[in-house]
Amino acid sequence: MPPESLCCKECKTDYQLDARYVCERCFGPLEVAYSPRADTDPDELRRRIQAGPHSIWRYSDFLPVAAPPRPSLPAGWTPLLRADQLAEELGLREVWIKNDAANPTHSFKDRVVAVALARARELGFQTIACASTGNLANAVAAHAAAAGLESYVFIPADLEEQKVLATGVYGTNLVSVRGNYDDVNRLCTELSAEHEWAFVNINMRPYYAEGSKTLAFETAEQLGFELPDRIVCPIASGSLFTKIARGFEEWREAGLISGSLPVFNGAQAAGCSPVASAFEAGENFCRPVKPDTIAKSLAIGNPADGPYALDLARRTQGGVDSVSDDEIREGIKLLARSTGIFTETAGGVTIAVLAQLAGRGEIGYDERVVAYITGEGLKTLDCARGTFERLEIEPTVDSFDSVATPATVPA
Repeated sequence: MPPESLCCKECKTDYQLDARYVCERCFGPLEVAYSPRADTDPDELRRRIQAGPHSIWRYSDFLPVAAPPRPSLPAGWTPLLRADQLAEELGLREVWIKNDAANPTHSFKDRVVAVALARARELGFQTIACASTGNLANAVAAHAAAAGLESYVFIPADLEEQKVLATGVYGTNLVSVRGNYDDVNRLCTELSAEHEWAFVNINMRPYYAEGSKTLAFETAEQLGFELPDRIVCPIASGSLFTKIARGFEEWREAGLISGSLPVFNGAQAAGCSPVASAFEAGENFCRPVKPDTIAKSLAIGNPADGPYALDLARRTQGGVDSVSDDEIREGIKLLARSTGIFTETAGGVTIAVLAQLAGRGEIGYDERVVAYITGEGLKTLDCARGTFERLEIEPTVDSFDSVATPATVPA
């Protein structure tokens, strides 16, 4: 299914497959359009996929790149883990955690960067850049280093220290901007017109976004080429949320899976919830907000794909909910103690919304639910502070016995 053109999502105008992201006629966003698939036997296509590498490139037939690049970091093929203890605590039968913290730089951004960088190299770019709330910064710096390309990474000046350190170590040109993510993104949009750089989430955005489809492909394959009943996924720009749906749709069209799209539930932090607010108000557009939340990786106050996320939630009978910072911390703890997975704040948002949905009785007991964990908890360590107790003792048995309780000493 080779890429055919860039197509406007609004007016359907076609453009060449170059570095552009917005329609010149209506200013709508562009996405990759593919040539009609030849009559390929689904069984043959399934065998080809299963014989592929354990990375996103096993799905090359569905990505806008001529061939997997070399050298590159092996993004994708992360674990899908059945979370029975979590399901039992929430009163559900079947919950799965797609843990994308297992990627090279410990977030799902490795997927989108791998695709964007591969296409940028095909177009002849020598410098890769991005505007980022942290995870994308890590991924761009690392993948550019692996490819031997120069990179520029622009971040808000108040970004978590762990994400800053895990970006600068790769030797990137790291630029802190005094402002929030929307300020950073606006600056990078201006810079993309001034420099011959591949900004992965601006002028390379149509290709970049395609990498998120691989989460859907892996989920379906790891479930035995079956669809889940419900998806719970964080929303920042809305691209990940909508592209997972697109991935499932493409595989249905190819005959690899069958059935209706899952119910899609989006998750946002209350301190930056333009999509959740629009959903609750019954509106088809998102009103920009100024972010104020510990979930900095989701802190996009003016989400580009917000309207499409709203449409997806509504047409699948799902929804978009928001949770407080305290609920985010509880979501992090709940996932950690029930599965052994330590997630960053975006994952805390997802698990808190999952718990909220279960508590409201909106998830049927027999549903197969997949929740997407998009980043590693070591990136947002401050959110774990004050959430547990520590016993401090002298190196003697008596000292231990003096503080031990039945809760700390198993029978």
